[in-house]
Amino acid sequence: MYLSAETKKKIITEHGGSEKNTGSSEGQIGIFTHRINFLTKHLQENPKDLSTKRSLVNLVGKRKSLLEYLKANDIARYRAILKKLDIRR
Repeated sequence: MYLSAETKKKIITEHGGSEKNTGSSEGQIGIFTHRINFLTKHLQENPKDLSTKRSLVNLVGKRKSLLEYLKANDIARYRAILKKLDIRR
Protein backbone atom coordinates (compact mmCIF):
# COMPACT_ATOMS: atom_id res chain seq x y z
CA MET A 1 0.00 0.00 0.00
CA TYR A 2 1.21 3.51 -0.73
CA LEU A 3 0.63 4.80 2.80
CA SER A 4 2.27 2.36 5.20
CA ALA A 5 2.36 2.76 8.96
CA GLU A 6 5.96 3.97 8.83
CA THR A 7 5.12 6.60 6.22
CA LYS A 8 2.17 7.79 8.31
CA LYS A 9 4.33 8.06 11.44
CA LYS A 10 6.93 10.00 9.49
CA ILE A 11 4.37 12.46 8.15
CA ILE A 12 2.73 12.92 11.57
CA THR A 13 6.11 13.47 13.25
CA GLU A 14 7.21 15.90 10.55
CA HIS A 15 4.11 18.07 10.66
CA GLY A 16 2.26 17.31 13.90
CA GLY A 17 5.06 17.29 16.46
CA SER A 18 5.15 13.77 17.90
CA GLU A 19 4.08 10.51 16.30
CA LYS A 20 1.28 10.07 18.85
CA ASN A 21 -0.25 13.45 18.00
CA THR A 22 -2.40 12.09 15.17
CA GLY A 23 -5.30 14.46 15.82
CA SER A 24 -3.42 17.68 15.19
CA SER A 25 -4.59 19.72 12.24
CA GLU A 26 -1.09 19.90 10.79
CA GLY A 27 -0.65 16.13 10.89
CA GLN A 28 -4.00 15.50 9.24
CA ILE A 29 -3.31 18.12 6.57
CA GLY A 30 0.05 16.46 5.91
CA ILE A 31 -1.55 13.04 5.46
CA PHE A 32 -4.28 14.48 3.22
CA THR A 33 -1.66 16.24 1.10
CA HIS A 34 0.32 13.01 0.69
CA ARG A 35 -2.82 11.15 -0.39
CA ILE A 36 -3.88 13.98 -2.73
CA ASN A 37 -0.49 13.92 -4.45
CA PHE A 38 -0.68 10.15 -4.87
CA LEU A 39 -4.22 10.23 -6.27
CA THR A 40 -3.31 13.06 -8.65
CA LYS A 41 -0.50 10.97 -10.13
CA HIS A 42 -2.85 7.99 -10.39
CA LEU A 43 -5.46 10.05 -12.23
CA GLN A 44 -2.90 11.34 -14.70
CA GLU A 45 -2.25 7.74 -15.71
CA ASN A 46 -5.90 6.60 -15.44
CA PRO A 47 -8.13 9.53 -16.42
CA LYS A 48 -11.34 7.45 -16.60
CA ASP A 49 -11.18 6.28 -12.98
CA LEU A 50 -14.20 8.20 -11.73
CA SER A 51 -14.32 6.74 -8.21
CA THR A 52 -10.77 7.90 -7.58
CA LYS A 53 -11.66 11.31 -8.97
CA ARG A 54 -14.55 11.56 -6.52
CA SER A 55 -12.29 10.51 -3.64
CA LEU A 56 -9.78 13.16 -4.65
CA VAL A 57 -12.43 15.87 -4.64
CA ASN A 58 -13.59 14.76 -1.17
CA LEU A 59 -10.01 14.81 0.17
CA VAL A 60 -9.40 18.29 -1.20
CA GLY A 61 -12.60 19.46 0.51
CA LYS A 62 -11.57 17.94 3.85
CA ARG A 63 -8.13 19.52 3.63
CA LYS A 64 -9.67 22.88 2.73
CA SER A 65 -11.96 22.81 5.76
CA LEU A 66 -9.05 21.92 8.06
CA LEU A 67 -7.01 24.77 6.57
CA GLU A 68 -9.91 27.18 7.12
CA TYR A 69 -10.19 26.03 10.75
CA LEU A 70 -6.48 26.55 11.27
CA LYS A 71 -6.62 29.98 9.62
CA ALA A 72 -9.44 31.09 11.89
CA ASN A 73 -7.78 29.88 15.10
CA ASP A 74 -4.02 30.31 14.63
CA ILE A 75 -2.77 32.24 11.61
CA ALA A 76 0.91 31.56 12.38
CA ARG A 77 0.44 27.77 12.29
CA TYR A 78 -1.63 28.17 9.13
CA ARG A 79 1.11 30.09 7.35
CA ALA A 80 3.76 27.66 8.57
CA ILE A 81 1.93 24.59 7.25
CA LEU A 82 1.28 26.27 3.89
CA LYS A 83 4.96 27.08 3.53
CA LYS A 84 6.12 23.63 4.70
CA LEU A 85 3.80 21.70 2.38
CA ASP A 86 4.00 24.21 -0.49
CA ILE A 87 0.24 23.98 -0.98
CA ARG A 88 -0.50 27.39 -2.44
CA ARG A 89 1.78 29.27 -4.76
